[in-house]
Parts: sequence; C-alpha cells; structure tokens
Amino acid sequence: MMQLIISAICICGFGQSAVDTLRTASEIVDSLKNAGLIFTPVQDKPDIELTTEQAVEFLEKYSRPRYWHKIDDPLRKAIEQLVFFATHPPHNSIEEFLKNYQYDSIKIPWEEFYIWEPLEFKVLDTMPVSFNMTDTARFETDTTYIVAELDSAAVFPTEQYDVFSETSRLKDTSIYVITDTLRGVISSNPNLPFRYYNSLFQVDSLEIAVNSLIKYLEDRDSTVIYFAGMGDAVVPMWFNSKTNNTVRYWLKNEFNDSVTVWIGNGGRNTVVLFVEHGVHFRRPMRATIDNTEARVNVERQDRSRLLELQTNNIKKSLWRYKTETNLMFNQTGLFNWVKGGENSLSSLFDITGYADYDNKEKKLSSNNFARLKLGFIRSGDNPMRKNTDILETNSKLNHKAFGKFDFSVVALFKTQLLKGYNYPNDSIPVSKILNPADMTVGFGLDYKPNARTSINLSPLSYKFTFMTDTINFDQTLHGIPHDKKSKHEPGINLMVSSTWIPSQTLSVTNRLKLFSNYIDKPQNIDIDWELTAVTKLNWFTELRINTHLIFSDNIKTTVLDKDKKPVLNQDGTEKKTARIQFKEMIGISLAFIF
Repeated sequence: MMQLIISAICICGFGQSAVDTLRTASEIVDSLKNAGLIFTPVQDKPDIELTTEQAVEFLEKYSRPRYWHKIDDPLRKAIEQLVFFATHPPHNSIEEFLKNYQYDSIKIPWEEFYIWEPLEFKVLDTMPVSFNMTDTARFETDTTYIVAELDSAAVFPTEQYDVFSETSRLKDTSIYVITDTLRGVISSNPNLPFRYYNSLFQVDSLEIAVNSLIKYLEDRDSTVIYFAGMGDAVVPMWFNSKTNNTVRYWLKNEFNDSVTVWIGNGGRNTVVLFVEHGVHFRRPMRATIDNTEARVNVERQDRSRLLELQTNNIKKSLWRYKTETNLMFNQTGLFNWVKGGENSLSSLFDITGYADYDNKEKKLSSNNFARLKLGFIRSGDNPMRKNTDILETNSKLNHKAFGKFDFSVVALFKTQLLKGYNYPNDSIPVSKILNPADMTVGFGLDYKPNARTSINLSPLSYKFTFMTDTINFDQTLHGIPHDKKSKHEPGINLMVSSTWIPSQTLSVTNRLKLFSNYIDKPQNIDIDWELTAVTKLNWFTELRINTHLIFSDNIKTTVLDKDKKPVLNQDGTEKKTARIQFKEMIGISLAFIF
C-alpha cells in the first residue's frame, strides 16, 4: 500500500511540474495497472483444453530441473515417465523389435581385438622323431600361421631333442603372435550401431541383458480387468502376474437365471473360462418337420460383364502450412586500417509462419502469415544494440467475385517485441511491445493475375494507431497527439504482394502497403515497402538482400545541421519534418523451410 501511495505521489508531482504533460486520472490508472502496481479483480479460470502434442510440450518444459527444489522429487519423476511413455512406442512394439533383432550382424571378429606382430626364428629342416611340439604353436616349413599367445622360448626346449648330426640344418621361419590387447575397436562398417566396441563378447552380453530385462518385464507385467454382466456385480481380475488366480462369477440372463463360471489366469495374456462342475445343459430335441421343399429366391448374375468400380472419395486437406526461418550473420574486422572504420558484428533472426485456406466448393480462400524479425548489432566499443524489431500479422479472407477478382477483407497488425532506444541515448526507451502498435482493417477487391501476385484495394479501410503507456513513452514520436493515446484514420488501403522467380536459385519478393487518410491530408500517403532478394547457395545457405522503406507524414523527426545539432524555428522550438526511413541489409543466412 505504501508503494502504491508513493508511486501515485511521484506521478502527480511530475504532472504538476509541466503543464503540457498533464494526464487524466484514467490514463494514470492505466499506467499503474500496466506497471503492476494496481491489480485487477481475480478472473474466473478459463476452460483449458490441450491436444496430445501441446500436453507433451507443456510437461516437458515444467519437468526441467530448474523449476523444482529437488531433482529427485517423486512428482517430477512421475511426470518424466508419463512423457516418456506418451512419446515412445508401446512396450509390445519395443519387445518385438528387440527379440527379432539380428545381433550376429553387428559382431566384430575376435582377431580384431588384438595387436599382431611377426616373430622370426630358426627351425630344423628335418624334424627329429624325439621332438615334441607344444599345443600352443603350429608351424611348417616356409608356411606362416596365425596362432594364439605363445611363449617363443618354449618352442624348442633343449631337453626334448637329441643332438643332431652334421647333416642337419636350420631354416628361417616366422609366425604371428599377440603382443597386446586393444581396449576399443572401431569398425569400418558404417552400418554398425556402435561407435566402438570395448570387448570381444560385448554384443553377446547385450543380447543376454536385453532378453533378461524382457523376461523380467514379462514376469512383472500385470493388469487388472473388470468383468461385468447384466447385474451390478463387477469382478476385478489381475492378469500376467503368474498368480494363477481364479474367481467365481455368476452369469445372468434377462430372466435372472444364472450359471456359475470360473475365470482364471492360465498364463501370460491368457484367460481361462470353465463352467462349474455339476452344471448340466439340456438341449431341445431335434425337429422332425420336413423342409425339403423350401426354396430361396436367388437372382442370377451376369458375370460376362465387369463389375462397376466403386470410387473412394478422398477428403482433400483445405489448409496448407509452411514455416520459413532465416538466421543471418555479418562480421567486419579491422586491424591497423588507415582508411578508417570500426569492427562490427550483427545478426538477424527472421521467422515467418504461413497458413493458407482454399475451399473451391464454397469459393472461399484465406491467406495468413505471422512474422517475427529481430536483429542485433555490435560496433566498435559499443555494447550489443537492437537494430531490427518487427512483429506483424496479416490475414486476408476472399470470396470469389468474378474473373480474377475476389471480394476481400484484410486485417493487419504491426508492433515490436523489445524496447527500442534512440541511440546513442540508451537510458530512455522510445518504444516497446504495443507502444506503438498499428492495426488496419479494410474491405474491397483482391486481384490475382497469377499465383504469385496479389493486388488488394480496400477503399473502405480503418487504421488504428495506439499506445498502452503514454507516461513512460512519448506518443508524439509516432504520430499520436500529445493529449491522446490513440489515433483513428479512415481511408483507402492498397497492398501489393508479388514474388518473381527468374531462375531456380533466385527469387525476389515485394511487399508494398499504401494508405491515405480521407480526412487529414489525403495527398500525404503512408508508404511501407519491403523488398527481399534471395539467391540459394546450397540447400540450407543463401545470400539475402533486404531493403525496407517507410514514410509517414505523421512521424516527424528533428532536422539537424552539418554539426549534427538541431535546427531551431523562429520561436525557439526544434524544427521537425517527415522524412523517409530506409534500412538495408546484406548477408549470408541459414534458411530452413518446414
């Protein structure tokens, strides 16, 4: 309460200091509400409906550790498991995949896990009868063998052979022996799922571990099924728990007669039903009426002709969606550059979502898009600054009129997202979201000479410019009178949208908006023209040139002289005039369309 009183006193004191900045009581209350100092009454909770995708996205966000006091909170773990089960295939699909997987196809030969080196030594050309060969080595004259680990000193023990005659001779022979064991083996086969293998029997252990867990889940898996009949009794029964439970149940008919049935769990995914012992069924006696003369009227079919094909009506999708995302970077570095200049680094993020509707049966079509364009720049020793900020939506609803003309209703909305400053002054903001904001609604005709061009003329249009906070922001900078929070302009609106594609790698997009106020200086036309030329370099990189020109007679800026000082009128006030606003950007961007 004290904070509210102090804030109100500060605002009233400020209003008394300057007559030209007086505000009404309602405007002050609106500003206090926007600042969070005055709270509106509690509103009723709205009905919340979420699709499966929206629910998964919401729970994934709020299960992140930063929202919780404890990472191992039971509620958080339960939510994570719920999201996991909802976004992954069911257990039976995973089990089928793991059981039928060909584990032998990803095994690495055993010899790949060792380092082999040749060992050279001499052997007798004629082997004596008393020579005993060890089990761990095999060799032959002029032949190389790959063997297991071998102690080369034990090949020819001196006590195992007699002294040879002078005619005996030695011959050079080499074998491959294991000198070291590899800790990890990288396979040259790109289709193997593992990056490297730690041991010889890694895949065998993997298969055994998977089968062990599958068996554990099968033993643990249980579910309850409720059996209900015509009465009020409901019998719960657990299955797949290997308890071999059986329950007694009475089946009743419409005459309230009942028969006893036993329900049991005979095995995994198995339900056993059998009738109580001692229950007898009496069948009716066989009828003796002779129906041999009975006939059924059968219509003969002419099979000499082909049957008529039945067509399936496929329901076409009336909506088409597309999203374009571009991320642009520019960098300039100067070192001992005598011609002058400064280092700079800039980035631009531009995302546009399209939603188009086309119903030829009802002769209705609609084109809608929403766009966010946000850019930052850092030059010299200056901190990072915003240099582009556009948040806009454009909706158009058409109904077929005649030829290539449609009756059209358009709705445009444009504002910015972040606070803006008139640099180098970065202490006083001049704009933020909804301060200002422009909304234009119009009715007229839409002419489409081809699929890539649209010319929309709305002679019945209304443009509404407003600001939600006129205490902290100067509305006169945006064409709104100093004693008002909004501006209303009836007039005529013209929109031209075209895309020119001279080649497969080059496209030029034009968006031109013209507006004329019927009441206040109709000859002064507001212009908003944006041109984008794109050249594709590869499937995700493109060279982009973007120009944006804005002119509004209601937006006036201070005239500066050669020394960058304001030019004064005869009465001492700063001279202001409406001037063209122009922006140009060239850079390499990363483009993604989905």
